[in-house]
Amino acid sequence: MPTTLVEWLTYLESLNPKTIALGLERVAAVNQKLNLQPYFPIIIVGGTNGKGSVCAILESILHAAGYRVGCYTSPHLLDYNERVRVSKQPANDAELCAAFKKIENVRGEIPLTYFEFGTLAAMQMFIDQKVDVAILEVGLGGRLDAVNIFDADCAVVTSIDIDHTDYLGNTREKIAFEKAGIFRAGKVAVFGDADVPQAIRTQAEKVGAELWCIGSEFGFKLPSPAQSEETGSKGRGSGVHVISVVKPLPHGGNGHKQGEGEHIHSEKAPMPDQWNYFSKVGNRSALPFPALRGYYQLSNASSALAALDVLKGKIPVSMEAVRRGLVEVTLSARFQMIPGKPALILDVAHNPHAARSLAKALAALPPSPKTYAVCAMLKDKDMAGVVEALKSQVDTWFVAGIDAPRGASADELGLVLESANIGKVVCFPSATEALHHAYNQAGENDRIVAFGSFYTVAEVMRARGLRSA
Repeated sequence: MPTTLVEWLTYLESLNPKTIALGLERVAAVNQKLNLQPYFPIIIVGGTNGKGSVCAILESILHAAGYRVGCYTSPHLLDYNERVRVSKQPANDAELCAAFKKIENVRGEIPLTYFEFGTLAAMQMFIDQKVDVAILEVGLGGRLDAVNIFDADCAVVTSIDIDHTDYLGNTREKIAFEKAGIFRAGKVAVFGDADVPQAIRTQAEKVGAELWCIGSEFGFKLPSPAQSEETGSKGRGSGVHVISVVKPLPHGGNGHKQGEGEHIHSEKAPMPDQWNYFSKVGNRSALPFPALRGYYQLSNASSALAALDVLKGKIPVSMEAVRRGLVEVTLSARFQMIPGKPALILDVAHNPHAARSLAKALAALPPSPKTYAVCAMLKDKDMAGVVEALKSQVDTWFVAGIDAPRGASADELGLVLESANIGKVVCFPSATEALHHAYNQAGENDRIVAFGSFYTVAEVMRARGLRSA
């Protein structure tokens, strides 16, 4: 039996021939042997993009409120330990190895996948360490994802867009059906995308879940910039002159409307320094902006606050904890700006939906002479869609390959860029080499944006000697 974490992770990769094998039969069978019975509330977070942000915001607020919080997310950037946290601290190697050993002792011949094994280990740790609440991030989809063997006291779906089509389907309705698989009878399901697929409403009704949709049962508002100027009190309007930022507007691509990160507030307009949250059970006013960058984080923060509203009878949270949690939240590689000249921006945007949000966030920054992209992607992603979303914000593309089974080569990504009529494209074997070339080319007032995959950002972080938040 393995003894070190490195040995365990290598062993887990060998148990199932498939990297992704959706289905609950294997993990449920082992869970029955383990007899894991969580005694604490569980929040399960799914969606195409924004899952990690919602988990981080929930974790930060609940920690600020004094709760012992267990949080399970994936994938990790630099170290596996990042996936399992208790009281905002990554699990240590000994704790993970002990949990893995308990699972292995009862698994028998059941071929768990890497993610399934990790999911059970996380829950084993949360029970052993007596957490007050657990936050579980869906790995892929929802209905057949390993975290779905546990019942959510509140389910959150952040957004729906086209991704993982080989597993989830090639339309928003098909993908929405899979995401809605985490809904539970008699519980509230929070939906944070302004464009609500019919499948979300249908599945909530079918299972008997109460559906809360952003812009309806909950949402957020900003004080009007015009009023802020008139009153001389930036971000503190009277409550009458407010602008809604959750109404969807049509845009190109896939024939659907705007959702997370694509609100109607002008990205060029001055932003107030506070925002207001509302829900069917109460309001929270004059909130600070989340420490995570990007206006779209207000959708994620609102979804997190809605989940806390739902569970306030079990885990009440004060306004002080909400404010502190929003200010103190950290999450690596979500429009993360690394100080320096030139500036470096890290973002794991790997599908068109996330790329559109990244493009809007870049457009909102003060102008720089040039923007250099360091990009590497997985070949099963919509590379063309990502390029199309970001090409207006990038002057020069430095593309690289990813040394992984699903990784696209630099030449493959380069061909996509050529088809999009991108001007200057330079190919490199690795993101590290692309990054070094970008630094050599960029002036001190330029910026470098590294994106396309967790693999890409992790390699860039290692090259710069950065650690995860």
